[in-house]
Amino acid sequence: MKKRWIAASILSLLCVAAVILICTFFGAADITIKDTLIVLTNKITGLLGAEADTLGAKNTIIWDLRFPRSLLAFLVGGALALCGGVYQAIFKNPMADPFVLGISSGAAFGATIGIILAIPASFMGLNTISFFAFGGAILAIFFVYNIARVGKQANTTSLLLCGIAVNQLLTAVISFAMLLSANQMKKIYFWTLGSFSSKGWDHVFNVLPYIIIGLIVIFLFAKELDIIVLGDETAIRFGIDVEKNKRILFVVTSLVMASCVSVSGIIGFVGLVSPHIVRLIFGPAHKKLLPLSFLLGGIVLCICDTISRSIIASEIPVGIVTAIIGAPFFIYLLRAKNTEVL
Repeated sequence: MKKRWIAASILSLLCVAAVILICTFFGAADITIKDTLIVLTNKITGLLGAEADTLGAKNTIIWDLRFPRSLLAFLVGGALALCGGVYQAIFKNPMADPFVLGISSGAAFGATIGIILAIPASFMGLNTISFFAFGGAILAIFFVYNIARVGKQANTTSLLLCGIAVNQLLTAVISFAMLLSANQMKKIYFWTLGSFSSKGWDHVFNVLPYIIIGLIVIFLFAKELDIIVLGDETAIRFGIDVEKNKRILFVVTSLVMASCVSVSGIIGFVGLVSPHIVRLIFGPAHKKLLPLSFLLGGIVLCICDTISRSIIASEIPVGIVTAIIGAPFFIYLLRAKNTEVL
């Protein structure tokens, strides 16, 4: 079993590397897979330096533009899927995800305030935008969960309706903020659609620590999530402090979400689709579900980002692509669960 798990892990990492390589290859400039391999090999290992020098400007295009963008898309997609897996366990609902629950909109609302205030300060490595995005995510998840909760648990209908309501409310507030701050309209508009345009290594290094810490902390709670998903009363009988665990996970996931939204804006449905597919194939055990959801979410968003910059020359926001893919899947889940929302 251990050997099989190691083999599966190696295969998964190779698959991720292949996807990032292929996504780095795609673009407007005429660059081949061979060119991409030469540049990446030279930059990562120091080998093939002579061959890389002959490629000239292609080095910059591949290493400074395409590769960090693809890597960032993978990290953000993985983080969204990871948070989605956690929310689905905590809310005991396979349709829960940061976008549907209004948490992404909460983070974007916070980011909007940060953009308007434009305070040149940082806290724990978070700039003003990221810090306010974190606060917005925390407030959104607090309101959605507490408004939807009946007794000790939030049912599916209430959760979805509250998430939709919070989403619409915050979207309206963001739109109003855009009207009031005409000079910041373009920058705020970015958050509402989601995009990796003009992203580079600085953005990768900004989100990487929070995603790594979030991944480690969340993975440590895998066993607790396996029991929490069975019901709060069952978890309490097993000696788990349910509310404490939820608070910790809410803070960690909100911090991860804030770091992601601060570089990508609102990107929906990745956190919904990826954990659900992994759960269908590999089962509900979170020891497997969480890391595999991270890998699949990263792959999905990396591919979606490549599609978004390849369809037309001017590029479309990646949030549009994920919505086109994710919305039908969400409808399928609603029908499969036979949930009457109205």
